[in-house]
Amino acid sequence: MQILINSKNIAVTDAIRSYAEKKVSKLEKYFDGSTEATVLLDVHKNLHTVEVLISTKGVFMKGLEKSEDLYASIDLATDKIEKQLVKYKEKLKSKKLQDKEFEAPLKLNVFDTASVESMDEDNRIVITKDIPVKPMDVEEAVMQMDLLNKQFFVFRNAEDGQIAVVYQRDDGNIGLIEA
Repeated sequence: MQILINSKNIAVTDAIRSYAEKKVSKLEKYFDGSTEATVLLDVHKNLHTVEVLISTKGVFMKGLEKSEDLYASIDLATDKIEKQLVKYKEKLKSKKLQDKEFEAPLKLNVFDTASVESMDEDNRIVITKDIPVKPMDVEEAVMQMDLLNKQFFVFRNAEDGQIAVVYQRDDGNIGLIEA
């Protein structure tokens, strides 16, 4: 497992680095192949924020926790990821989903709304994200959206090869947009 640790407003000491690497590397037992993990550490007014992002085989997981103790935040974020992994593995076993090949990354232009609100009308910041689009069925895309705790998820429909989007509706149901 490749682990990258980034920080904002905090100096990463050897103790913090080794603790974060130790906690995140324990998640490696859930993965078969190459896995990338990014740990983002931030401190703002005695509030320690830890965000753990894990990417493997087109599956992305995110654990975000805030507390007054950095080590507790690391523990909580990795625990959240572990719960997501257990939930995801159980769903895969029950549905007997098979691994599918990666497709070329899909480039999406996404507006960073926090930056846009603070800028003038003429100055807008656009962030481009490369998203590996894995062919999957709608149920698997909904699972992936739940794992990421997102309102929508872009995927390549395994049935017809077209780009599609699942999204969380205001009424609590799931919507599907097909191209």
